Amino acid sequence: MKSVELLAPAKNLETGIAAINSGADAIYIGAPNFGARQNAGNSIEDIEKLVFYAHKFYVKVHVTINTILNDSELKEAIKLINKLYEIGVDAIIIQDFGLLNAAAEGLLPPIQIHMSTQCDNRTLDKVKFFDSIGADRVILARELSLNQISDICKNVNCEIETFVHGALCVSYSGQCYMSYANGGRSANRGACAQPCRKKYSLLDEDNKVLLSNQYLLSLKDFNASESIEKLINCGVKSFKIEGRLKDVNYVKNVTLYYSNLISKFAPKTSSGVVFTDFTPDLDKTFNRFYTDYFLNNRKNCYNFVSPKHLGEEIGAVSGVYNDYFTIKSKFSLNPQDGICFVCNGEVKGFLVNKIVGNKVYPNNHVELSKGAVLYRNSDSSFEKLLSNSKIKRRIGIIIKVYENKIYAEDEDGNMVSEVISSNTLPNNIQKQREIYKNQLSKVGNSDFYLKNLTFEDENLRFLQVSTINELRRSLLQKLMDKRIESYRKNVSNGISYAQFPYKKYNYRANVLNESAKNFYNKCGCDVTEYALESASFIPNGVELMRTKHCLRYALGLCSKHTNYNKKLFLADEKGKKYPLLFDCKNCEMVVLNQ
Repeated sequence: MKSVELLAPAKNLETGIAAINSGADAIYIGAPNFGARQNAGNSIEDIEKLVFYAHKFYVKVHVTINTILNDSELKEAIKLINKLYEIGVDAIIIQDFGLLNAAAEGLLPPIQIHMSTQCDNRTLDKVKFFDSIGADRVILARELSLNQISDICKNVNCEIETFVHGALCVSYSGQCYMSYANGGRSANRGACAQPCRKKYSLLDEDNKVLLSNQYLLSLKDFNASESIEKLINCGVKSFKIEGRLKDVNYVKNVTLYYSNLISKFAPKTSSGVVFTDFTPDLDKTFNRFYTDYFLNNRKNCYNFVSPKHLGEEIGAVSGVYNDYFTIKSKFSLNPQDGICFVCNGEVKGFLVNKIVGNKVYPNNHVELSKGAVLYRNSDSSFEKLLSNSKIKRRIGIIIKVYENKIYAEDEDGNMVSEVISSNTLPNNIQKQREIYKNQLSKVGNSDFYLKNLTFEDENLRFLQVSTINELRRSLLQKLMDKRIESYRKNVSNGISYAQFPYKKYNYRANVLNESAKNFYNKCGCDVTEYALESASFIPNGVELMRTKHCLRYALGLCSKHTNYNKKLFLADEKGKKYPLLFDCKNCEMVVLNQ
C-alpha cells in the first residue's frame, strides 16, 4: 500500500516541533507575509529551524502563501519563495495565479506548488486543470463527498489533499466576500473577521421572524476520523488538520490522535516512533461539536447555539444552594475545570473552586437552576497533562560491533561507523562486552532509540568507559548528519499553460494583479473584472457567499419535501438584511449583498 501523510498546522516554531513529536508527517506554517491567517506569520529564521528539525525525521515543511496579491506584493512574494527554497522548505501553498505565471516564466525555484483550498477546488474539471498545468498537489474543498473525492483521485496524477479535522468555513473557501463587504477585512487577503460566527435572524418576505438572534451561519467542527480508511482507499495522499491559530496543546492532542488512527490503515511518509505519556481525546480539545460534513451525505452540520467550545456534557444540576450546587456526573471534576451552560441562548461559565463529594463550589456566583445541563470546556487535569507531556519522536537504530568497528544503522537504511582504535584485548571479554552494551545503549535524550545491539566480533578490544561514550556520541551525530545529508526533497516539474474550465470569469476569479490575469488569458480564460478587493464598495446583488449549509434544510423547508416558496432574508444584529437564494439543483444556499 502507498504511504500517506498526516499534515498538521503550526502557529509557530514551538507548535511545529510539538506536531512533529506527536506524529505529523508534514507541517504547514505561515510565512512572514501573505498567509490566509494574518496573525500566524513566522520569521524566516524560525521556519529554517523548523525545517532542520523536521528533516531529521523526513517530515516535510509546507509554507502558506495563499492570499491574493496586488502587483507590488507579487514581487515581494516571489523573493520570499526563492528564500524559502534556499532554506529547505518542501512546498508552498498558493492561491494567486500570479505566482503560477511567475513559475511558468521561470521566476520561481523548482519548489513544489500546492493549490490551496482557497482556489475553490470542488470540481473534477478544476482539479484536472491544476493537474494539467503541473501543480504537484491540490487541496480539495471541504464540502466534497467520499464519492466525489474518489472520482477526483482516480482521474488525476497530482497528489490530493483533504481536510480531516478542525473548523469549517461555511462558504466555499476562496468564495466568501462577506467579511470584506462588512468592514473591508478580506478573507482572501488573510484578514477574515468571521461574520459566520455572529448572530443573525431569519426573516421571510413578510418580515416574519422564523429564527431569532442565533448563530445561523456557524457550523460544527469537522471530524472525519470514522472515514479515514475510506479516504485512504479513495487515493488521498495527505490528511490535513485545520488550526494554524490553535495552541500547542490542541496540536499535540489532535495530531497524536490522527497519527495513531492513520497508522492502523497505511504506512506513513515520515520516520520514527512517537513515545508518549498521554492518550489523545478529541472530545477534550476545542470543538463546536463534530460533524463529518458531506463526506457521507448531508448531515446536521450546523450549531446555532454558540460558536464557542462547550466541551463534553457532564450532567445535569440536581440541586442549587447558597454557594454550591450538586450534580450527578459520570466524570470526575477537578479544581480549575472550566464549566459552562446555556442560559437564554447565551453561553455562561465559571471555574470550579473545589469539589466535596457531589457538591461543586464555583469561583463566582452563577444563576443555575435545577436540571440545567452542564458542559466541561476545560479539563484542567488533561490540559496539565498535555502541558507537562514529554512526548518525543525517535528514530529506531541498530548498533552492531563487528571487525573492530561500531556500526549504527537507522530504520531508513542510513549507516555510519566508528573505528575502535585499540589493539588491547580485555582480561575478561564477557565483562568488556557488558561494558560496551551498557554504554552503547545510553542513547539518552537523543533523537534515536535502540532497537537492537549485537556483537559479531569475537576479539573485542578493551576501551575505557569514557572512550566508548565518546564513540557513541560521535556515532549518533554522524548518523544524524547522514540523515540530513540523504534527505531529498521533491521538486516541481514546472508550471505550463493549459485550457481553463471556463472561457470567462468574473470577480470570483480573485484576480488582483496583472500577472494573474495574464495567466488566465494564456489558459484561454477572459477575466472580465478584477477581485472585489480592488473596489471601494460592493454592489447590491453580488454573491457574498455560497454554501452547502442550507437554512431551508435546517428548518425542514427543503424543496424536496415541501412547496415552500417564500423569499428569505438574513438580518444581522444591526438590522442589515441579506437576501438568500436557494440553488436546489446543487443543494446550495447563496447569500447576496443588499
